[in-house]
Amino acid sequence: MLIDTHCHLDFDRFDDDRDAIVARATAAGVTRIIIPALDLQNSRTAQSLAERYEGVFTAVGVHPNSSAAWRDEWLGVLRDLAQHDKVVAIGEIGLDYHWDDSPKAVQHRALALQLELAAELALPVIIHNRESSADVIRLLRQSPLAGRENAGVLHSFSADWDTAVAALDMGFYLGFTGPITFKKADDLREIAAKVPLDRILVETDAPFLTPHPYRGKRNEPAYVAYVAEKLAAVRGMETAVLAQHTTQNALRLFSRMKEA
Repeated sequence: MLIDTHCHLDFDRFDDDRDAIVARATAAGVTRIIIPALDLQNSRTAQSLAERYEGVFTAVGVHPNSSAAWRDEWLGVLRDLAQHDKVVAIGEIGLDYHWDDSPKAVQHRALALQLELAAELALPVIIHNRESSADVIRLLRQSPLAGRENAGVLHSFSADWDTAVAALDMGFYLGFTGPITFKKADDLREIAAKVPLDRILVETDAPFLTPHPYRGKRNEPAYVAYVAEKLAAVRGMETAVLAQHTTQNALRLFSRMKEA
C-alpha cells in the first residue's frame, strides 16, 4: 500500500486517460493521491477531481510561480476553499528562484501569509523549494508552524543535508521523487538514507520527474512504486516495509485523509 503525496492529476496531460491512470495507480497499490494546487482556479479544479475519485485528496494554495499578482485578500478565498472535506493541506507554496515569474519580495509575502493561514487552520503545508533553501528555512523558522508536530513537507527534496536537518528539526517531513532513481543522484540517495524513517514521504510530482526506467516519459502515480523501491534499497529494507512506513507517515501528516 502506497500514498502518492504529490501528483498534479489535474494537468491537461492527463485529460485523455485520467480514469485509466487512476485505475493503474490502484492496481499498483496506490490507495491515495494528493493533488497540490498552483493557484486559486487550480485549487477548485483539484477539488472537483477529489469529488470524482474516492482516493484523491487535495491541497489549496498559491505556488510561488503563480504569485506575481498576489493579493492579500486571496487568503480569504483559500480559507473558504480549505473547508472542503477533502482538503488535507495548504500548498503547494514556497519559493522558486530558478524561474523569474514573481519578484522575491512578493514570493516571500505570499509564503509567509499562507504559512500563517495553515497554522490558523491547523493544516500542514506542502513546500516548494527551488534554489531558495536559505530563505525557505528562514521563513519557516519565522512562521507559527516552526516546531509544531507534523508541520508539513519539503516536497521533492533536492537540497543539501544541512537544509534537511533544519527542516526536520522544525517538524517537517521530506518527500522524495523520481530523481532518487537517477544514475547520478548519489548525493540525494545519501541524504535519503539518513532521514529518520518516520519523516519520509514518497511522491511522483507527476507528470514531471519520471523515475527510471520510464525517465523521459510522462510520469503517473503508479510509478511512485519505483520511488519506494529505490528508497528501500538505499536504506537496506524490504520495499513492503518502506511502503508501510511511508503510508503511516502520510496519514499522520495529512490527518484529514483518515477522516474522509
